[in-house]
Amino acid sequence: MLVHPWDSAEDDEWRAWLAGRDFGQLIAGGRDRDLPVVVPTHFVFDGERTVWLHLARPNPVWEPLGERPRALLTVIDDYTYIRSDWNTAPGDAIERGVPTSYYATVQLACDVRVVDDPAEKAAILDRQLAHFEPGSGRLPVAADEDPDRRLMPGIRGLQLTVTGVRAKFKYGGNKEADHVREIADRLEERGTRADIAARDHALRRR
Repeated sequence: MLVHPWDSAEDDEWRAWLAGRDFGQLIAGGRDRDLPVVVPTHFVFDGERTVWLHLARPNPVWEPLGERPRALLTVIDDYTYIRSDWNTAPGDAIERGVPTSYYATVQLACDVRVVDDPAEKAAILDRQLAHFEPGSGRLPVAADEDPDRRLMPGIRGLQLTVTGVRAKFKYGGNKEADHVREIADRLEERGTRADIAARDHALRRR
């Protein structure tokens, strides 16, 4: 991923952004493969260096992870299309304007540990339940009691240890402040959820 200096994010910025997100793509390259395996998945991140998730045992990701226990977890959000006429610098001809995209993304490079111990898998599931459905009334996962015990062999857990981070917030950081404000006004007028989020990022990062 190309990250220009004006698009790069400090640790506090990307951590705060990622704290509000819990769905991404797990990418496992394995060894000597034509293409990696890409798995859309929910996850729980502790905000520092550990990610937990679980996947079904038939998932194709286990083979490349067995070949090489490394993976990339990537999250993309707050993305929107910036029209060519909006993106054209003041004074330039809009007839030859160039459009662009605004987006935020965080990519976590990770060492991977596959979890098959029933008690450890139960602990991962409890973390996810606490995050995704607090107060739902769901009892803690019981690895030694049915129906949880019966279902547990059908999944495997993953603990990811973050070894590197690339974060990019592409919101016109290379433009003049007045032009950014003009684009922000256009985004507010168009008014989709992503437009408003992109507008807020663009103005905040000025």
